[in-house]
Amino acid sequence: MSFIKNIFGSSGEENTQPKMDWFSLTDLEQLNEIMDLSHENPVVIFKHSTRCSISRMALKQFENEFTLKDKVTPYFLDLLNYREISNTIASKFEVTHQSPQMIVVKGGKAVYDASHSDIDASRLADFIG
Repeated sequence: MSFIKNIFGSSGEENTQPKMDWFSLTDLEQLNEIMDLSHENPVVIFKHSTRCSISRMALKQFENEFTLKDKVTPYFLDLLNYREISNTIASKFEVTHQSPQMIVVKGGKAVYDASHSDIDASRLADFIG
């Protein structure tokens, strides 16, 4: 049972706090900051649905694989609480909304996005430099 709980979470109150040192994306103005920051270092936006077991698995896997702490700036979006920001991300960065979703922003533009099982933290190394 603990194996299933570790993968899918418990059926009770879920701890929605991520394990990484994410910047919480909670305000539309932060998207302009992300665009500016991305000219110095790539930024990754992780869109997460706190009610979805697939999203929870993708988030855990991403956090376990993320090794570029000083080279990529990670932003976390709880898309259930901030749906307007999620919609704005889709239009501003010209990506189709999906959940879970990883979007890499570099030079002010989305240069890569992946969803579900295609989310792979190791792909971030492709965008450094």
